Amino acid sequence: MIPLVILCCLALPHAESGYHERRLLGDLMSDYNKLERPVYNESEAVVLTFGLTLQQIIDVDEKNQILTTNIWLNLDWNDVNLKWNKSDYGDIGDIRIPPKYIWKPDLLMYNSADEAFDGTYPTNVVVTNEGGCTYIPPGIFKSTCKIDITWFPFDDQDCEMKFGSWTYDGFKLDLKLKDLKGDLGTYVDNGEWHLLDVPAERNEVFYECCPAPYLDITFIIKIRRRTLYYFFNLIVPCVLIASMAVLGFTLPPDSGEKLSLGVTILLSLTIFLNTVSEIIPITSDSPLIGN
Repeated sequence: MIPLVILCCLALPHAESGYHERRLLGDLMSDYNKLERPVYNESEAVVLTFGLTLQQIIDVDEKNQILTTNIWLNLDWNDVNLKWNKSDYGDIGDIRIPPKYIWKPDLLMYNSADEAFDGTYPTNVVVTNEGGCTYIPPGIFKSTCKIDITWFPFDDQDCEMKFGSWTYDGFKLDLKLKDLKGDLGTYVDNGEWHLLDVPAERNEVFYECCPAPYLDITFIIKIRRRTLYYFFNLIVPCVLIASMAVLGFTLPPDSGEKLSLGVTILLSLTIFLNTVSEIIPITSDSPLIGN
């Protein structure tokens, strides 16, 4: 009975596939240099296709003007040093490799407000037998966002997220857009902000020091404030205070309630201004509702 069990275990396909994958990883990593750009010719640029999936808008800090989002990046490139013949390795078509063992683009968000600057989690890179590399790191991103409060609380905000290589110019790393917009298929709605769109654009910047262009991919998160909360807690009190101020002029001068009404209006206005100042960011500009 025992020899039969041993024979069945040896015949299982996973035992043989584990050997092939181990041998494949050993052959790929034996002469691999992760500091080397994966191109046949040094004059060629590594083409990086960049996409973004917006999962959630976590917070819009208006005082510090910081946008916090949950985002998955989607990076695709080709590594000429990570190719193999499937028939030589048990018909293995793809493997998973931690990013610290292979070359990957030094892509960062330029307008990051995070203390660690890079908020991504280093997930495995999926590598195919043709050298295709897919890297989808999730992360909590904190980005700077200029908040325009002129039309508060009926305002729209455009928050940019600018991604690019920190050291490679456009002749060494060519950035391409995967889609003209960010992926919103799994987006979770925010209670305070309504997401309008997430368009993307590719930019080329030339500096006086260098003839090569520096590329970046910028996603613009367009959001609109939901006004129901502010309508009942800000607009309605504002209208009532204004109505009470007008009512004070209708009272006769010898009325004893005119003074108490004026004091009540003054106190209400003070509390109202304190409420507005706590909500809006501290800037030299003021919203129309506060004027």
